This record gives sequence, structure tokens and C-alpha cells, in this order.
Amino acid sequence: MEISPSDAIAIRETIERQLAAFQKDDTAGAFALASPEIQIQFRNPENFMQMVKLGYPAVYRPRSVFFEKIKTIHGKVTQLVLLLGPDGIPVRALYIMAKQRDTLWKINGCVLIPVEAEIN
Repeated sequence: MEISPSDAIAIRETIERQLAAFQKDDTAGAFALASPEIQIQFRNPENFMQMVKLGYPAVYRPRSVFFEKIKTIHGKVTQLVLLLGPDGIPVRALYIMAKQRDTLWKINGCVLIPVEAEIN
């Protein structure tokens, strides 16, 4: 899938806004940037924030964030982001993105993998 420059900017801004919301413990703001599917899965902003705090500390409180390229992985638009976790260990986040009917991009999942892992 070809991503336009404006889509690439919108994807990055969506992820940056969610990371900023996590930094401020803005539960509703972070949840609003998740796709409708993710919102249904977690039912409310508090459940979502609890999952991120416990399962994704590098996303919840990264020391640094570096945006890499956007790839299509298994047919899904995926933004690669290099994060330095609060423990000082680097990890790569694969942000699965979903374009909504209103043309806004939402985060439809995030998978953390070791930095040295192969990405196809």
C-alpha cells in the first residue's frame, strides 16, 4: 500500500499525540487516538491505560522516541518507532495504523519487538 507524504505526517502526529497523552496521564486523550476496534476491546480509557502501563512501559514512559520508516506488514500500514524504555533498553514498536472513514488515522495496535529482530 502506497502512503502519501500527508498520510505519513498524519500517522506520525497521531502516534506523537498518543505518546504525549501517556506522558501527561491523559487517559481519555490517549484512548481517543486508538481505533474503534481497540476502544471496543478495552471498553473504557481506564482499562486501556492500565494495559499500557503494565504491558508497554517503553510506550508509556519512553526516554527517547525515533521514528523510522512506514512499512506494509501483512497488508497493514505499520509505523516503525524506535523507543528507549524507562529501563534504558531499546525496543522497536510496530504501530499498526488504520485509516478511518473520516480520513483520520488511528492506532489499531502496537507490537514491541527486539531491536535486532528481522522485519518483513
